[in-house]
Amino acid sequence: MCSEDYPLERNLDGFYFFAIRNGKRTPRCFTDLTEDEQTEVLSKFNTDGLVRISIELAKILREVGDLFDIRRKHE
Repeated sequence: MCSEDYPLERNLDGFYFFAIRNGKRTPRCFTDLTEDEQTEVLSKFNTDGLVRISIELAKILREVGDLFDIRRKHE
């Protein structure tokens, strides 16, 4: 997290939504929103929208994992 407990802006996903930062409406990527902001955004999606964003986020996660050869350790 960075100042004011907002996630560090990384611009990873390309899904932009408006969030309030320093008293101003500012476009932020979905992954740069707080969990409360993400919940608010997702609550407005219909089923098709939720499926689309889930698939795109999975593709991005896969790309990052492939790029850095990241694997989740099984316990």
